[in-house]
Amino acid sequence: MAYVVNSITGAKIVKPTPLDEEVPFDGGVMITETDTAGIITYANRKFREMTGYTKEELIGSPHSINRHPDMPKSAFKTMWETIKRGEMWEGYVKNMRKDGKYYWVIVWIKPKFDDEGNIVGYIAGRKVPNRHDIKQVEMQYKKMAAQELKS
Repeated sequence: MAYVVNSITGAKIVKPTPLDEEVPFDGGVMITETDTAGIITYANRKFREMTGYTKEELIGSPHSINRHPDMPKSAFKTMWETIKRGEMWEGYVKNMRKDGKYYWVIVWIKPKFDDEGNIVGYIAGRKVPNRHDIKQVEMQYKKMAAQELKS
């Protein structure tokens, strides 16, 4: 059984079994902020509603709380390399809700800097994905995941 640990409450939050049922993201502003380790420090109401997690479950948990197992690790490797360099990253992400259903979004992530120019965290927003592009991205992610299994 997969789970994440909330660093504030110490609670183990069990990740659901994925269901093959999509909940389309209808737009609106879905924002999260994390520290430099990817621990959620802020999650707006739209994000909480879409994921099904409460504020108390999200704040202090790793952002991977809503990672869908179909997402290849290499997609996130590239993301981390980009944002740690201080650059903005954007890409398609398949996420999993607390109920096991999934949703697709285009995520943009950019670093937050302090007055000295040091990265102190990250802010992420989501956009509605293009349905046609999702099919192509799914095929690409399946190939990437298959490669990861071979290595």
